[in-house]
Amino acid sequence: MSDKKIPLRMCIACRELKEKRSMLRIVKNGDGNIFLDFSSKASGRGAYICNNPECIKKLRQKRLLNKTFSCEVQDEIYAAIEREYFGAKQN
Repeated sequence: MSDKKIPLRMCIACRELKEKRSMLRIVKNGDGNIFLDFSSKASGRGAYICNNPECIKKLRQKRLLNKTFSCEVQDEIYAAIEREYFGAKQN
């Protein structure tokens, strides 16, 4: 029997707790750049979101990164995250 704990993270869009490895990580690095971190290893402040198109859309509609990272996040960043996500899903 394994007593190893499975790391859980809360989605900033739907607020559900899920396994960390099944979620996407959005990072704000030291330079203030915000991007999807597919490796989950980039340094900086991280926020997690479900690997789900509805949550990705809610991210932009409710401008959730502004609150999460306590700063004004430009619409281009939300658009870039959507492009990266939906572009990655096409492959």
